[in-house]
Amino acid sequence: MPMYEYQCDACGQVFEARQKFSDAPLSDCKLCGGGPVTKLISQTAFTLKGGGWYQQGYGTSQEKAPAACAA
Repeated sequence: MPMYEYQCDACGQVFEARQKFSDAPLSDCKLCGGGPVTKLISQTAFTLKGGGWYQQGYGTSQEKAPAACAA
């Protein structure tokens, strides 16, 4: 289940809530007991591991470009 971050509009505290995708967003602060809350957009800890991803397949190469031909 994903974790969501919320910030209370009344007390300003930030808290996390574990919710299903199908659950409705929270409407009340669970720290101060009242006040509307705003769902925050936060950074994820998602990492692709293993071979074949962008970092391994298309990173900077150490090969030099071929010399230009003199015509």
